[in-house]
Amino acid sequence: MTSYESDLLRLLDERGYIHQLTDAAGLDALAARQIVPGYIGFDATAPSLHIGSLVQIMMLRRLQQTGHKPIVLMGGGTTRIGDPTGRDESRKMLTDATIEANIQSIFTVFDKLLTFGDGPTDAVMVNNHDWLGKLGYIELLQEVGTHFTVNRMLTFDSVKLRLEREQPMTFLEFNYMILQGYDFRHLSRELGVRLQMGGSDQWGNIVNGMELGRRMDGAELYGLTTPLLTTADGAKMGKTAAGAVWLNEDQLPAYDFWQYWRNVDDRDVGKFLRLFTDLPLSEITRLELLEGAEINAAKVVLANEVTKLVRGENAAVRAEATARETFAGSGAGEDLPSLAVGAEGMRIAAVLTAVGLTASGGEAKRKLAESAIKLDGAIITDPAYLVQPGEGETLRLSLGKKRHALIYC
Repeated sequence: MTSYESDLLRLLDERGYIHQLTDAAGLDALAARQIVPGYIGFDATAPSLHIGSLVQIMMLRRLQQTGHKPIVLMGGGTTRIGDPTGRDESRKMLTDATIEANIQSIFTVFDKLLTFGDGPTDAVMVNNHDWLGKLGYIELLQEVGTHFTVNRMLTFDSVKLRLEREQPMTFLEFNYMILQGYDFRHLSRELGVRLQMGGSDQWGNIVNGMELGRRMDGAELYGLTTPLLTTADGAKMGKTAAGAVWLNEDQLPAYDFWQYWRNVDDRDVGKFLRLFTDLPLSEITRLELLEGAEINAAKVVLANEVTKLVRGENAAVRAEATARETFAGSGAGEDLPSLAVGAEGMRIAAVLTAVGLTASGGEAKRKLAESAIKLDGAIITDPAYLVQPGEGETLRLSLGKKRHALIYC
């Protein structure tokens, strides 16, 4: 580990957040002598972010914990265009009302993890549509366009990889990096922002914004990226076979959220505890050294701590109680996902998808054919099997050993 003078970089380094820094010594000296306003941008393409964004949210939390000011930038403007990074197709256009509703929904998670207000280190949320929406096209070309060359833009991974795969990129998307760079320059001028953070795939865009601020205003700006976050088996964080692990309760029940963390690979426990919890490093070291069956206790701690931060303490308590009941008791924990099928019942393939155990009818049929589905302990393989609980009866539906739901009339 590098020896840093500032609490900010020391904490980020100790917990494994730092992948690239544009000027480590300069940012370290700045953070040691004054409050540093720093930001991360999030587009509002859905009513919730998923856990792939949680490491970025936690970085804003670390910024505030070490006495600095977190700025949450919601891409109300850039959502209308779409970041081409890591994508093979253009993003679907959303209405203004949908984008605004998504931003309001996403805020509820930030509100749990950051302290918002008017103080010098209080978090603020801003929307780049407030300034990008007022920017005239000719003005953009004259003021900003002259600082970008197509030659340089074509070297950025977000563009280069898309073109190498011979996937179409619209002129609209090609402009994304210019607007993201303009965001950094605008926030630097209006809010004194000195630091932009993001995932490793944002490095080119961050450097672009720094250079724009320097050329247009002579501003000394900094960039920091996190490592690409993958699980021990190489999978990208944020998705499972059953779909995205959403941060908001409306998109994913607390029990399923808790179970995701409870079921992580043994090798990921220490890393995830450092990144996604506030537990002291000494306690994390103790937990990650547990072996055999004891590592499961560390996973329960991980699941409880992350769920507590993102969903609240009551959600964590309920989820753990449901898991305990499911695996050690009657299996009818109250926090399990549930579905009412009505007196007429539903075919089991449809039930599996409706209750969220499978992502589609096709996946439901595959799981049934693999004998992975049980109804009250009995294996079911026929997708046309009618699930029809009696009045007042609750049936337990299981996919494998770890995913369960309750079905009633």
